[in-house]
Amino acid sequence: MTFTQQLPTYSALSLTQSTDPFDMIKALHSEHFPAVEQRIIRQLMQAIIYEDILPYLQTEMSQQQIRSSLSEPKAYQQFTIVGVTTDQQKVQYMCTGKRMVSFGRVRLEQVPVIRIATDGQQQTAHLHEFLNEVLQQVQQGEKLQQFRNELEQTLLKDLQSQAYVQQSVFSTEQSYYDQLEGQIKDGHPYHPCYKSRIGFTLEDNAEYGPEFQQSLYPIWLAVAKEYSLSAFSTTVEDHDSFMQESLGTKQWNQFQQILQQQQLNIEDYHLIPVHPWQWKNKIVSAFYRELASQQIVPLGIGNDAYYAQQSIRTLGNRTRPEAPYLKMALSITNTSTARILAGHTVLNGAMITDWLTRLIQHNETARQLGFVVLRERAGITFNYEKLPEYRQSQTYGSLGTIWRESLHTYLKEGEDGVPFNGLCHVQPSGVPLIDPWIQQYGVERWTYAMLTATVTPIIHMLYAHGIGMESHGQNIILIHHDGLPTRIALKDFHDGVRFSVTHLVEPELCPDLTPEPPSHAKINRNSFIQTNNPNDVRDFSYDAFFFIAATEMCMFLEQHYQLSEQSFWKMTADIIHQYQHDHPQHQERFDCFDLFAETVLIEELTKRRLFGDGELHFKDGMNPLYAYRQSTC
Repeated sequence: MTFTQQLPTYSALSLTQSTDPFDMIKALHSEHFPAVEQRIIRQLMQAIIYEDILPYLQTEMSQQQIRSSLSEPKAYQQFTIVGVTTDQQKVQYMCTGKRMVSFGRVRLEQVPVIRIATDGQQQTAHLHEFLNEVLQQVQQGEKLQQFRNELEQTLLKDLQSQAYVQQSVFSTEQSYYDQLEGQIKDGHPYHPCYKSRIGFTLEDNAEYGPEFQQSLYPIWLAVAKEYSLSAFSTTVEDHDSFMQESLGTKQWNQFQQILQQQQLNIEDYHLIPVHPWQWKNKIVSAFYRELASQQIVPLGIGNDAYYAQQSIRTLGNRTRPEAPYLKMALSITNTSTARILAGHTVLNGAMITDWLTRLIQHNETARQLGFVVLRERAGITFNYEKLPEYRQSQTYGSLGTIWRESLHTYLKEGEDGVPFNGLCHVQPSGVPLIDPWIQQYGVERWTYAMLTATVTPIIHMLYAHGIGMESHGQNIILIHHDGLPTRIALKDFHDGVRFSVTHLVEPELCPDLTPEPPSHAKINRNSFIQTNNPNDVRDFSYDAFFFIAATEMCMFLEQHYQLSEQSFWKMTADIIHQYQHDHPQHQERFDCFDLFAETVLIEELTKRRLFGDGELHFKDGMNPLYAYRQSTC
């Protein structure tokens, strides 16, 4: 059987979610188009205001204005940004929202952003006019065009998923983790380019996007060990035994026979699964020399069906849910970040998660908390240094895979998981996903349980070990029993930790990590693991968890269940204070990693996209925990 004969017969175009151009035109004329366009404009305005990209006017709304535009009688503000038309006339963009206690963030209400012309004429704002009239004041040329493209592609891809994916209403019986990983389609709640997927056509999006829940079949390649690098967890005996375990004996033998038929020995190769899009669009063109010389050998399609998780380049095993997840290089840009897998991160993942797991297993408090790290059991990458320098930049990060433990290997009887960002999901009926649980346990009890399960492990790793973790909404899985949060699983640590060796409690246990090459630092100056500044460690946890994940949860509970921001952050502070009371031996690190500081450093994601990585873009965010600071801290 030839390689092409083994290609799967599935196709996104066979789904009811058609990508016919005329159906897309129907979507453009549907109610979904203005809803998606307004969401992007709101998130863009929120970022412009919060990151001080442009001057703005903030005014209090009168009760009459509130009653005429909003259903809730609360204190709202109007935010106004001035734009300039092509004929140099001033226009205003006005939106309604609130300045929140949570880091001073701005939350705009889900009402239209209004454009007010010079003559006073008002209309609902449109994205193309907003970009021309507002953003061109601060950026022009290629950078603005790139940003515009990401925003417009987000509009099209999100519109496609909203219009073509018929999402069912979840019940507590249906809300299994694997289903939620694909069907939670909200994307990043702060970044305006939350679904750009630059590189995907609309047909690609329907075939590979997690919302469409296609069965995907990775392409397996054999890469000569001379041209590849590998790293394995201490739970793995060797490459061949791990691959046999991961693939199953039958599949392993089939791949071995394919190599033997070409007079090749499997012992001379590493096996790497490749995303089908990556195979078609990147690997053949980038590595045709290695394919011709059999330094890379295609083996065909694996037997197991996979599905795309929220991170889009991570696939869960649909055939065997307990099998490892596959995180594969994908040469697209999503949420303004290239989704390649840098070689050093592929090699570091197993070492980092072995280290974290060892710390957890040997710490009584961690064992009592019951949280787990999904271990990255193996990582294999092409060795780009084997290529001429001009080819290294062309291929960097495009061929590599990380095998991560499945959540199913850790769930106990009666437990299930939900992605943390899925807790804010609202179903098409308008009912929040978590509503049955809130109704069953009450909003205060449920919220306190959720915060206890989530905050305590994150601050434990910071205080007891000196390690900050990039725990954003996709990287935290909330484990619950009948809807009541009990503990968490944390994932994605190949580059998702930060520490200062001098501030580690047990520096002798720290692994000797593969350093990032200088070229990687040029691409992303804020992508580093080790630092000498303890505030970098603390702020790493703050930026991902407290600023984004926890704040979104806070605002969501206030909006839907009238739990005040103050109550939410007081609960959080109480949990931190209780930990500090119970563990006075960490007092030195309570002071070093001050979670009750007046301000914390927050990365300005939109400013970074507009102005590039020539300099770092951060601001001091007002810490909502500062109000609960105790004099003994």
